[in-house]
Amino acid sequence: MESGSNSDVVVVGAGIIGLTTAVVLAERGVRVRVWTRDPAGRTTSAVAGALWWPYRIEPPERARAWALRSLEVYEESAARPETTGVRMVEGVLGETDLDSTAAWAAARLPGLRAATAAEYAGSGLWARLPLIDMTAHLSWLRERLVRAGGTVEERTVSALAEADAGVVVNCTGLDARDLVPDPSVRPVRGQLVVVENPGIRTWTVSTGADGEMAYVFPQPGRLLLGGTAEEDVWSTEPDPAVAEAIVRRCAALRPEIAGARVLGHRVGLRPARDAVRLERGLLPDGRVLVHNYGHGGAGVTVAWGCAEEAAGLACPAA
Repeated sequence: MESGSNSDVVVVGAGIIGLTTAVVLAERGVRVRVWTRDPAGRTTSAVAGALWWPYRIEPPERARAWALRSLEVYEESAARPETTGVRMVEGVLGETDLDSTAAWAAARLPGLRAATAAEYAGSGLWARLPLIDMTAHLSWLRERLVRAGGTVEERTVSALAEADAGVVVNCTGLDARDLVPDPSVRPVRGQLVVVENPGIRTWTVSTGADGEMAYVFPQPGRLLLGGTAEEDVWSTEPDPAVAEAIVRRCAALRPEIAGARVLGHRVGLRPARDAVRLERGLLPDGRVLVHNYGHGGAGVTVAWGCAEEAAGLACPAA
């Protein structure tokens, strides 16, 4: 196929949203090229704690449908955790209950139940959810894309129209603010601390009485501690005082964390928007443009549901 033909697609962006969209298209027989400014390992997705559960994403009804479809894919992927980076892990969603927050998921998660007092000092839900090692998962997605005939090219674009394909899919996350341009896309800064794992096998997510978030995610060879949600903050430099507060909050949940050796610090800017933009439009020259961005802190949670919808908009006949 010639570049620029209607059966040629360029996906701009190689985070979790861009790579899953490209994989779906390629596995449907479409010629796909991914253009990315940064390698997948340096995208916001690489910083994600990556527990499957909708967080900071609108609209909730569509997000839940996308999340449930993604859950199916992650459950299948968890059969090969060493390859895919996906594991099913138990833990507690603090300040969450079945009657309101989680009623939509109860039918798909039969083990969902109220946490006991021994499991969590407060009201919460015990759940078995996908927990994803993003370093391994992003590498696996890229390899899966290449096996399906897709390619990944590192290149910076100043306008989406630069993509030389009949169809362009915009998965640029926060960069959509300038590329579309869409000033409604804004950063929600997240900082986390990586420490040695003192033997913790379950995850915990909590929001304290002061509204401060804390989460503990056991990943292979390390423990991820979080976190923050600072709106309209652009700095990607770790703040030492914030890091200390994160460790303190997490140690209040799991005391064994207090003495864990710090291995590193991470910062990511979640691409927030009043609602996810997933729609088909046109470039100025009439070529098809599909937007798939604005997933906030739930890109991993909704990736596959959004990817399938975006692929259908990009190439309806595929």
